[in-house]
Amino acid sequence: MIQGFQNIPKIPELKRRIIFTILMLAIYRLGIHIPTPGVDTAALTAFFAKTKGTLFGLIDMFSGGALRRLSIFALGIMPYISAAIIFELLTAVVPYLERLKKEGELGRRKITQYTRYATIGLSLIQGFFISVGLENMVLGEVHVVPHPGWGFRLLSMITLTSGTAFLMWLGEQITEKGIGNGISLIIFSGIVAGMPPAIVNTTRLLRTGEINIFQLILLIVFMIAVVAFIVFMERGQRRIPIQYARRVVGRRVYGGQSTHLPLRINTSGVIPPIFASSILMFPATIAQFVKIPVVENVVGLFRWGSPLYLLLYVALIIFFCYFYTAIIFNPEDVADNMRKYGGYIPGIRPGKRTAEFIDKILTRLTLAGGIYVSLVCVLPTILIKKFHTPFYFGGTALLIVVGVAIETIAQIETHLISRYYEGFLKKSKFKGVSS
Repeated sequence: MIQGFQNIPKIPELKRRIIFTILMLAIYRLGIHIPTPGVDTAALTAFFAKTKGTLFGLIDMFSGGALRRLSIFALGIMPYISAAIIFELLTAVVPYLERLKKEGELGRRKITQYTRYATIGLSLIQGFFISVGLENMVLGEVHVVPHPGWGFRLLSMITLTSGTAFLMWLGEQITEKGIGNGISLIIFSGIVAGMPPAIVNTTRLLRTGEINIFQLILLIVFMIAVVAFIVFMERGQRRIPIQYARRVVGRRVYGGQSTHLPLRINTSGVIPPIFASSILMFPATIAQFVKIPVVENVVGLFRWGSPLYLLLYVALIIFFCYFYTAIIFNPEDVADNMRKYGGYIPGIRPGKRTAEFIDKILTRLTLAGGIYVSLVCVLPTILIKKFHTPFYFGGTALLIVVGVAIETIAQIETHLISRYYEGFLKKSKFKGVSS
């Protein structure tokens, strides 16, 4: 691995891409500390201290603490992600978008353009509701917004929307001119920014005697084991063998080679836990503003860490694993493309039988992937709630951090190997690339 890092400066293009990525992320982190005008930040910070387990807390985690400060990047990149997911789902039900998706690069650019417009619309809507919510926040005698009104609302909407639009552009620039996926790296940097405070707090707990050195060692070992488990499962895949028939055209022979169709265990990625968390945290968010005894009692049943919360959380994760996998992966299209190019699975008839075979395997893999994602997401909650263990990163955040790190290292590995340099690991296999 040391040799791999030493080889990076030897490739000017890779070095330039990494420096560009670091600079863009530094600009993002700098913007986190620029506040939106018209807000009492001290009162807002006190309010967010009570929002653990609500939708505000989830958005604040993904924005790297920007929402807690109500900075110009308070909405983060979440409106763009929401718009992208919405259009991903719409391509399965809207014929026009489905045709665009099949048109290749031109259609993809058109859908991306629509996604940008939807991002601006969602940001304006979210900015309006956040400004109205801020105007209604009162802590004792202190108002979070000293001078409410339409002036503050319009200013907040324009500021927050501009911040999200800038982050969207920043992410696209990183993807094009940097290394890794820009949108994912922005979320990654926001989550990782919470690590230093977590380490400081753990040190404080050790110093005050709330945890002992033995518990700290066990915690570190457990965290390493969880990360290793996530890496193993994220790289895990079922490879279905595919054989291509030989064709003779003139004097040349085409086909005849063997390959495989890789099916990932976790095809849906981190979308299911994000959807599940958003749905379960919505009632707790409403309870922050609606002080009605009946509503508070109902919300109490779904409080963060309760048995009903954990049960519904797991059920929703597994449901969205199946739902999102069905949206992004169509066995019938895969079977048709295989038959079009003369490919077949040994022992399986081409066409409908092949689609059914792939769907059967994918169904089993999705169940395994849903259980794996549920375990990773639920374990930290149990550790914090039941055993009072200072495990600061939830399962969703951990999945994002590890997944983005694997993807970024894979791209760096590809650059190194394509120029005949040894990668990070002598027998590494990132995205099918081995050295």
